[in-house]
Amino acid sequence: MNLGEMTPVGGTWDPCGFSTPVAAPMTSASVVSPRLIRIAAALLLGPDGRTLLVRKRNTRAFMQPGGKIEAHETPLQALARELEEELGLRITAEQASFLGQFSAPAANEPGFTVQAELFQLSIAAQVTPAAEIEEVIWIDPATDGDVELAPLTRDLILPFYRDSLTAIA
Repeated sequence: MNLGEMTPVGGTWDPCGFSTPVAAPMTSASVVSPRLIRIAAALLLGPDGRTLLVRKRNTRAFMQPGGKIEAHETPLQALARELEEELGLRITAEQASFLGQFSAPAANEPGFTVQAELFQLSIAAQVTPAAEIEEVIWIDPATDGDVELAPLTRDLILPFYRDSLTAIA
């Protein structure tokens, strides 16, 4: 089983314009909640299996690259825009596999929850931090990289990815 076939819960909402099963449908309540931050995020995997994490300027926690979904964007469009702005990385829809929707407390906005549409991408390209990104690191996803991780990364995304590796083995 590969990650593109895994879904945390089931559902039919299609965040990127092509047919893919996903975690849960969006509702109007989740879109308008003032304490909810909708983001698109990437589980970026390098050729050696490590995953890329970013740290924003004036913050401590490392997290998946990505960012807020604008009202006129699909999650995949938002992810493509954010990866280009923050890392100089250009992606296509064909490169991205939708993994599901994950929610956790926001790392840098106390009292808020981030709701992430997560995509997996394998990349071999060099990335360079830009815009608000201060630092990028590659870590073995089996560890925490000995760095502070955002709750979404630490509690959900890395454990989900580790579980998928165990299921494949």
